Amino acid sequence: MGNWVTPLLSTFLITAIFMPSLIKYFRSRHEGQMIREEGPSWHEKKSGTPTMGGILFIFAIVVSDLVFGGFKHMLNPTLLILLFVLIAYGLIGMWDDSIKLFRRQNEGLKAWQKLLCQIVAAVVFSVVYIHEGFPLAIKIPFGGDLHLGYWYIVFIAFWLVGFSNAVNLSDGLDGLVAGLGTISFASYGIIALVQHQVEVGMFCFSVVGGLLAFFIFNHKPAKIFMGDMGSLALGGALACVSVLVHHEFSLLIIGIIYVCETASVIIQVISFKTTGKRVFKMTPIHHHFEMCGWSEWKIDIVFWSIALVASALSIMTII
Repeated sequence: MGNWVTPLLSTFLITAIFMPSLIKYFRSRHEGQMIREEGPSWHEKKSGTPTMGGILFIFAIVVSDLVFGGFKHMLNPTLLILLFVLIAYGLIGMWDDSIKLFRRQNEGLKAWQKLLCQIVAAVVFSVVYIHEGFPLAIKIPFGGDLHLGYWYIVFIAFWLVGFSNAVNLSDGLDGLVAGLGTISFASYGIIALVQHQVEVGMFCFSVVGGLLAFFIFNHKPAKIFMGDMGSLALGGALACVSVLVHHEFSLLIIGIIYVCETASVIIQVISFKTTGKRVFKMTPIHHHFEMCGWSEWKIDIVFWSIALVASALSIMTII
């Protein structure tokens, strides 16, 4: 039990203790979130709220896993590549957030710049994955493995890029992704420990600890946002975990909200470009429900409940 309790408590305490100082620092430098003009008008009051809070829980996760992993002799390539992806995608998000703050606008990196960086990090993960002898195959639910050979690298790149951006799209309401991420990583932590992938389980529960502490400051009304730094890091790491436990498609269920958020944007764009009509009042879909009169807390609770039920069903089918 200590293989997941200690990292969880460690990341929770580090994040909870130092977050007030980080918020105070960002406020003193007037480094706050720029709210996009096309978003709900009532979100304008959030402008100026400190962002890039993800830097602290990422730091807490890395420090806790390195210290505890070293103590337990678990600093193997699997744990290190997970930390690499978390840091790499976090740095991509940090670069993006920094541009927004410096230019005082809501647009950061160009799409091709972000995509290129994400793909490079995914390829590095793939090299270590192959080196460690993991299967180059996708687990088909209720079936066998679909062997792809080195084409599996393309799948990994698609999976990491897709879900890092999906989590990023979902991060539009106070506390939403902090709650969803807690559910997602806890689910994979359970799966990993059942499969005796202790280092993957340790990583997942260390993320849970950091997110639980972050939620204290991120629930409505948020005192700080995780920024692209936090959401891209979480999405990339989550995709990596689904690959390492060899239940890739389970992420479509455990991450059902991320999928729906992304699908809503795709549907909206296609509909508007082909027919000139919008399917939703606003996307991602959490904004649609806001426009329908739902409070942020109601959306959060409904989305968390859906994620919790979907994750429980997915876990039961796997273990």
